[in-house]
Amino acid sequence: MEVVNFLITAEDSGKRLDRYLTEQLPELSRSRIQELIGAGQVQVNHQAVKANYKLKKDDAVTVVIPAPEPLEVLPEAIPLDILYEDGDLLVVNKPQGMVVHPAAGNYSGTLVNALLYHCRDLSGINGILRPGIVHRIDKDTSGVLVVAKNDAAHRHLAKQIKEHSVTRTYLALVHGTIKEQSGRIEAPIGRDPRERKRMAVVDKNGKEAVTSYTVLERFVDYTYLQLRLKTGRTHQIRVHMAYLGHPVVGDPKYGPQKPHFGLEGQALHASTLGFVHPRTGAYLEFTAPLPQYFADLLEKLRKTRKKEA
Repeated sequence: MEVVNFLITAEDSGKRLDRYLTEQLPELSRSRIQELIGAGQVQVNHQAVKANYKLKKDDAVTVVIPAPEPLEVLPEAIPLDILYEDGDLLVVNKPQGMVVHPAAGNYSGTLVNALLYHCRDLSGINGILRPGIVHRIDKDTSGVLVVAKNDAAHRHLAKQIKEHSVTRTYLALVHGTIKEQSGRIEAPIGRDPRERKRMAVVDKNGKEAVTSYTVLERFVDYTYLQLRLKTGRTHQIRVHMAYLGHPVVGDPKYGPQKPHFGLEGQALHASTLGFVHPRTGAYLEFTAPLPQYFADLLEKLRKTRKKEA
């Protein structure tokens, strides 16, 4: 169990309790905070209140975060491509096709199953199914991901992600030829109002989403890009590129339905991740090489380009 206390300043006076706590505890989702409030685990001036309580200057807020339930996810001897590890965190290169954490239909073979086998000292902030998971990348996206070994490291890393101070660079192959050498996409992302399992660029209830891109190579009907995220919305790159009319090759959700090059997922790779170490304060940056399937695909396109030249 963890107890966290806050004293409300004049600057935060008037804010809803649940929104304030979401800002202060970025490692906890807003729905999780609302659950804690509903269970009486959050008190203001020693009194249980509702999630929509409007804070006042000098209010004393106490949050009790229960200890994680006994883990029901089993460790599995799945090889990990570890780029870095110390007592606070580890950085892994996740392969395409691996789910990050257990969920309905995927309770084994996930990154979490592999992490539990490799080390037992993961942070418990995100509950029994997501130990150590600070952020995630899609199942069919490969690349760099940081995992927290303790709650202090988790909280520090989550704060950096929320503040958009983490360096996140991706490589992608997209449909069509992008003429501009670089660009910036600023388009809010939210749930697709017509299909709730998809995300979309929306005006209503959308969250700020910013993606910058640079063209690395152009092929006939395809463009190879480097992309940098300022924000980290669900499916952000996939949604933004589809919005531009250049969906990621192999994307089963936002791209053409017919398969391309025999891919089983999108040609999208989280190549670089940089952040401040939660204990030492040093800036660390890690790069994962392109997976073989992606490198082979680019080489195939290069050969085709030479034949047509």
